[in-house]
Amino acid sequence: MTLTTTPEGVLAPSDNPLIEESILPTALDQRPIGAWGYAWIWVGIAVIIATYSLGASGVQGGIGLTHVLLTIFIANLILGAFMLLTADIGTEHGLPFAVYLRAPFGIYGTHLPSLSRGLVAAMWFGIQTYLGAIALNGIGAYFLGIDNWFVWYVLFAIVQVVNTAAGIKAVEKLASVAAPAIIAVSIWMYFTLDGIADTKGLNIWNFSATGDMSLLVLFVANLGFWSTMAIDIPNLTRFVKTEPGARGFLARNRNVFAGQLIALPITQAVIAGIGAVSWIATGNWNPIEVIQADAKGFALLALLALVVLAQWSTNTAANLIPAALTFVNAAPRRINYKIAVALAGLVGTICFPWAILDNLFVFLGYYGAFLSAIAGIMIADYYLIRRRRLNVPDLYRTDGQFRYSGGFNWAGLIAWLVAGGLAAWWSQYAVLIGFPVGLVLYVVLMRAFVLSKHRQAEIDSGFSDRFLATSRGESWADIAGSHRQRREDL
Repeated sequence: MTLTTTPEGVLAPSDNPLIEESILPTALDQRPIGAWGYAWIWVGIAVIIATYSLGASGVQGGIGLTHVLLTIFIANLILGAFMLLTADIGTEHGLPFAVYLRAPFGIYGTHLPSLSRGLVAAMWFGIQTYLGAIALNGIGAYFLGIDNWFVWYVLFAIVQVVNTAAGIKAVEKLASVAAPAIIAVSIWMYFTLDGIADTKGLNIWNFSATGDMSLLVLFVANLGFWSTMAIDIPNLTRFVKTEPGARGFLARNRNVFAGQLIALPITQAVIAGIGAVSWIATGNWNPIEVIQADAKGFALLALLALVVLAQWSTNTAANLIPAALTFVNAAPRRINYKIAVALAGLVGTICFPWAILDNLFVFLGYYGAFLSAIAGIMIADYYLIRRRRLNVPDLYRTDGQFRYSGGFNWAGLIAWLVAGGLAAWWSQYAVLIGFPVGLVLYVVLMRAFVLSKHRQAEIDSGFSDRFLATSRGESWADIAGSHRQRREDL
């Protein structure tokens, strides 16, 4: 199987504005991450300081701790199951998120929705680096006498950017070290906070605050929390080991299941629960600040490990990689992967993440609205319109079927703006509106106005298996054969 579809072949990467090494499809022998490695990555992703705030908000809003934990677990279990659907784009075709969006949005239209995800990812990088820097500043002031959070922010950001630029293998190695340590420190934090509550005569499981937050609002907020990863999960799954010739969905994605259906929901619920317990015990949702106030010696070192490893492991896989790949996709001839990672770090810094953190639920609602619409369109395009078949070579051609009207597929763009706008209008229920409206509207517009004018080879072929990759035991070859080795370092 090759990406050359015309007698003269596709353009060489140096002449093709749609090609850069880091966004070419991965071959089956270029996928190093196994089931355990992928699960560890998700433990690291789910443990972020902002998750503490999510759990605390539920308890503060009058929801009992048990119901907070169950709601967050169920929301993330559903989200993890949904991620399995979009994950197949990576395991089947080896494609990154932004390149796949050329199918429903066009080779140029992809930039609008993909960059919206990239900017959100960069913002999250800034938020988590800021939170990590605040904690590191407190610890640095204690041990080193350095009391300047911005210095710690810059140092922490640089370390994360360098690690992510080193490639997917470096990210996996970090996760394999970070995840067990994070679990151990989190358990220690829970018992420490529970002890603080006991000294105040508080039972964390019977505690009830005055508030009017509904379980549905908390549920939707949790869906919005990882709606970013739900759409761009192919960025990771294209590096997950996949059995050649695995035609069944379960067999093809078996190394993905533990990460999405076990590591994500359990870890997210536990970390949010710690934030809830921290608020019950002290009135402060951030357990790092609570324990740090009285901690010395080992306790401070443990906190340092949690802060550094949790924010670091999340930022590499969930924020810097997705942001970088969308920036590469926007200008493949000018931006390579390493430059894009540095650019993502810069964008995340200049967006004033500390201001965003003060309005976290508003932020979750609005970006969740438009990203959930993208999710609906992706599912509709991949499963309902193309039935998992995809003319991958044309994704990298300026004159192929995905050019549509001047490079834009207006069916995708209109569905995205309408569904996203409606979801943003009712932002508390954004995901529940954006996803189904985007899905239905895209299918209707494609079948009514687009497919008859812009022929799609995979559809016209009667959904031939020649437009599959992993299911046939094959890979989409590189557009230019000389670039086969470049992903060994990604």
